[in-house]
Amino acid sequence: MPSVYIKTYGCQMNERDSEAVAAQLVAKGYSLAASEATADVILLNTCSVRDLAEQKALRKMENIAGATRRRRPNVVLGFMGCVAQTRGRELIDRLPDVDLVVGTQKFHRTAEYLDDLFAGRREKVVEVGEEPGSEGAIREHLLKGNGRKSVTAYVSIMQGCNQYCTFCIVPYTRGEERSRTIPDIVTECRELVAQGIKEITLLGQIVTSYGRGDIPVRDGKSPFVQLLEAVDAIEGLERIRFTSPHPKGYGDDLVEAYGRLGKLAESAHIPVQSGSDRVLKLMHRGYTRGRFLTLIEKLRRVKPDMGISTDLIAGFPGETEEDFGETLSLAREVGFSQAFVFKYSQRRDTPAADMPDQVNQAVKEERNQRLLEAVNESGARQHQVFVGRRVQVLVEGPSKRNPARLTGRTRCNKIVVLEGAGQHGGELLHVKVQRAGNFTLYGVAEEAP
Repeated sequence: MPSVYIKTYGCQMNERDSEAVAAQLVAKGYSLAASEATADVILLNTCSVRDLAEQKALRKMENIAGATRRRRPNVVLGFMGCVAQTRGRELIDRLPDVDLVVGTQKFHRTAEYLDDLFAGRREKVVEVGEEPGSEGAIREHLLKGNGRKSVTAYVSIMQGCNQYCTFCIVPYTRGEERSRTIPDIVTECRELVAQGIKEITLLGQIVTSYGRGDIPVRDGKSPFVQLLEAVDAIEGLERIRFTSPHPKGYGDDLVEAYGRLGKLAESAHIPVQSGSDRVLKLMHRGYTRGRFLTLIEKLRRVKPDMGISTDLIAGFPGETEEDFGETLSLAREVGFSQAFVFKYSQRRDTPAADMPDQVNQAVKEERNQRLLEAVNESGARQHQVFVGRRVQVLVEGPSKRNPARLTGRTRCNKIVVLEGAGQHGGELLHVKVQRAGNFTLYGVAEEAP
């Protein structure tokens, strides 16, 4: 059977989709190639959120096609994901060497499309249509990598987004919100725990919108909190995380859940995007700076050590220096443990792309750098407070930079590097923190009390 290499761009949702496609292909008898140089099938799972990611994938495919077709003309080349969804046939028109274009609701059919190509039943495949039920159609996992067993896993609970923020292309690439049922998700989580998974991250474009319109509120609890309760009850599971929520989806029931559900880790990635009310309104975000700060205060009241990360955009259309200053001050006031800072990127067919007063690239670059510096300072402070403290770490495996060391995460999602041997992989250890970097803690394992 042929071998497959999948390169992934973008978010955790894309990582999860690539993992599931790879697992399905392996189940069909395909093998996974270590690189594109030896693969019979090369698939790029693409991201459209920013132009840089889209252009990077297009250039990569151009380079692969140029190098591969000369030496191995029968290699199958394909795009999956968000760029495939938005561009469709245009990708093959631009790159005639591409054989396969698979949209975001067709991942689960990748194996059958490849079978058609290899059998000669189809010369080219472009499949980007909507498919009802696709949100629950792909649930396979690859739980081993680099010779070691994984102890963490992503579980997709929904697809799509109904928020239509003016800068974002996701509703157009992923479609409208579609949620899986709670029993279906719990069954998948139980199967993962039976295979040794100890931490599960629930995934969705806007996870706090889970089940809205399909599952009724019960005892004041939203569908998402009901799901958290059901997953928390799974025996053998140690930790639950989720990403990404929307600030306006954080009701008091979800805040309260952090104090009540023992497996729900005290970390929250809450994209704020801007600290300016005027810009937030232009973005169509649906909350204010004050409401966001109140949410952070509530979370830290329930869990003082709550690790809070965010997304921030520099240079949104019409953003003045005063607006940007409000974003800087918000970053300093909240004290994010980590933040992903992006220069605004025009996305075709989104409202913000046609807004007046587009910020020029030089200003975006300068503001992006200032925001990064503020976030780095904040992250360093947030990590420094852990020096000398004892923390619980779920060991995920060897450190990427130094395989002689182990790496894992605290409950509040701080990365910890510690001295140790591989036999601790997958264990929950108590670690004494000895020093801190901007975004990493370093320590040694201790005996449990």
